[in-house]
Amino acid sequence: MSLPQPLLWVTEYLQSGVTIPAHPLALDANRRFDERSQRALTRYYHAAGAGGLAVGVHTTQFAIRNPEHNLLRPVLELAAETARVEDERAGRSTILVAGILGNTQQAVAEAKLARDLGYHLGLLSLAALPGATDEELIDHARAVAAEIPLFGFYLQPSVGGRILSRSFWREFCAIENVMAIKVAPFNRYGTLDVLRGVVESGRAEEVALYTGNDDTIIYDLLTDYQSIEGICLKFVGGLLGHWAVWTKGAVELLAKVREWKGSKVIPREALQTALHVTEMNGAIFDAAHNYAGCIPGIHYVLYKQGLIESINTLDPSELLSPGQREEIERVIAAYPHLVDDDFVRDHLEEWRS
Repeated sequence: MSLPQPLLWVTEYLQSGVTIPAHPLALDANRRFDERSQRALTRYYHAAGAGGLAVGVHTTQFAIRNPEHNLLRPVLELAAETARVEDERAGRSTILVAGILGNTQQAVAEAKLARDLGYHLGLLSLAALPGATDEELIDHARAVAAEIPLFGFYLQPSVGGRILSRSFWREFCAIENVMAIKVAPFNRYGTLDVLRGVVESGRAEEVALYTGNDDTIIYDLLTDYQSIEGICLKFVGGLLGHWAVWTKGAVELLAKVREWKGSKVIPREALQTALHVTEMNGAIFDAAHNYAGCIPGIHYVLYKQGLIESINTLDPSELLSPGQREEIERVIAAYPHLVDDDFVRDHLEEWRS
């Protein structure tokens, strides 16, 4: 069976390494879909220099698929349409990644929808298959890959993911249509399992590695993995909920990482910055409460900047945790060079027009 192949520019762009923010869902004060704010967010990410957008993922809220909301198609469609308009205006291209989840029937249907709407890749979550064997997971992935090129996803168990073995990643990467992996187990052992699986698959030069480890973003990007087979693996970019905020700073930081890696010795500034970024992530992702407030934390920053009208989520019980607001304000004050408030302020009116 002939598999859908990504455009050459998508493959080259992916492998060169780009900033891909995980797109939030904008709701108004009554928890209704706020298209104006949603479009403003897409415009913001584009203007900030993001090379891609991930939509329909955890940060967008998986509940958009629930019948009472029925927002999957509208959200995917609006982001794709807005990105295409901005691409045409700026003379550049944006990689569009759609979140794919559920059992095989649902995942295949979502892959077809994403492909028809112009998405280039499907970020495949396996959280809905907690009891499946590796063989069953691979069959599932092959079925989805027949509809859209895949961006693999190792989601941390604390927010609904499952443990995935080295052998799984070896077999997963052997699927012809796997183009990249978001490595986000929030666990160094799990991260190494992915890297070893990629090496053993024989496709190390074809599968782009993106960090999703929000607690070790800079460390991942700085560190090359040298295998005993003489293969060098590196994280070339990130697909991150953290990069849904302060995105211009994230784009600049990825460029800075490349500069640091070009030095003979990694400077102390790089390690200090890594700690600062992790501390900022701990605040917005609510690490102190096992990530309970991670989506409201992202929303709070965007609300504070004026990009969205409320910090509401689809779940009324999903709120900022006690002390989280104060912690976010503390890290903003502590590390002003890593935020982009001035950039947003200068362009907010045009993005929300």
